[in-house]
Amino acid sequence: MDEVTLGAGCFWGVQASFDQLDGVIETSVGYTGGNTKDPTYKEVCSDKTGHAEVVRVVFDPEVISFRELLDHFFSIHDPTTMNRQGPDFGSQYRSVIFFNSAKQENEAKEVMKKWDSSESYHKPIVTEISPVMEYYKAEEYHQKYFEKNGYVGCH
Repeated sequence: MDEVTLGAGCFWGVQASFDQLDGVIETSVGYTGGNTKDPTYKEVCSDKTGHAEVVRVVFDPEVISFRELLDHFFSIHDPTTMNRQGPDFGSQYRSVIFFNSAKQENEAKEVMKKWDSSESYHKPIVTEISPVMEYYKAEEYHQKYFEKNGYVGCH
């Protein structure tokens, strides 16, 4: 098994989207990339902790590759908007890949370059690529939020 932590806006829909992929073993939503120890949702939403809303994805690389996960990541959000996804804005909604190894870092840069040079977006990609930091699992009511609340087929 391998894992990666990704930020692509509000974590509810991102988690629901990754949960539908073959090879994804487990996901959880949480916060990372900031400077406050054990932040709460309210603190992260204040945009003062530096944390991003993220999804930690545990996957089987024999079923789905890291590159395939990143292709999915770039296809489900707008990586060209700084600290914003749709109506949500603030650094907690930034596009970010928190890598776990030099191999993941290199692959993330290659995949981002591929997407940046494609005609998928009309502006440059601003996704941050950073080493994994301490991860704080979000409050239980955020876990599998769409599933718990009857949303199906969300991408």
